[in-house]
Amino acid sequence: MIAVFSFVLYLSSLLWKPFFYVAILFQGAYILSRGVALGRLPLVGLHDTLTFLSFSTAIFSVPFYLTLKEKKGFLESMAVLAAVFAILGYLSPQVNTPLPPVLKTYWFELHVVLSFFSYGLFGIGAILGLRYLFLSDSDTEALQYKAILIGYLIFSLSMVFGGIWAFLAWGTYWLWTPKEIWTTLLWLTYTLYLHLRFRPWWLGKKIVITGIAGYLVVLFTYLGVGLLMKSSHSF
Repeated sequence: MIAVFSFVLYLSSLLWKPFFYVAILFQGAYILSRGVALGRLPLVGLHDTLTFLSFSTAIFSVPFYLTLKEKKGFLESMAVLAAVFAILGYLSPQVNTPLPPVLKTYWFELHVVLSFFSYGLFGIGAILGLRYLFLSDSDTEALQYKAILIGYLIFSLSMVFGGIWAFLAWGTYWLWTPKEIWTTLLWLTYTLYLHLRFRPWWLGKKIVITGIAGYLVVLFTYLGVGLLMKSSHSF
């Protein structure tokens, strides 16, 4: 019930902003309670990862909201995105079984936690990009860059930890699975964004759209590949 209650609170924040912060607290409490009940980090399966993605998206949006000069509509947009992930997580099956030995390592936990932190930041970057396009809010382009840069650094670190986990689990840093290939494509997409950000001829709408497109790659890498293709990352 706490999981679905957080969804209701996120949507309720469209009417009264403080509900947004209450939703974060409830969702954080739910994740913590799941971890205690399972005796591990609840980061396996769609239910837990979607819930954690919702939480990451919401909690990282707060400092960006406080930084924005024109705040109107931003928190509401983030609430809708967090609510979508929250309800999808609630509707998805839980994985309550013990973890297989290959996942019982803190390298796996670090890899997954940092990955979803970065996904949350990339989502914030996409929302900021949409604000730039539709509201002509020039302040948001610089904030989009900050969100993506921080997300990129965290994501790069998650890839390092993922490589260490793969080596310890399978004796190789690279397995050529669909998830690994798309993860690399995702990293290259944001690498391209960061390079283009310093090219004067690609600033403005073009760089903002590049940042938004990167989030579409995020969603496919996480959901599309995980659901459609078999690999060590399959749900």
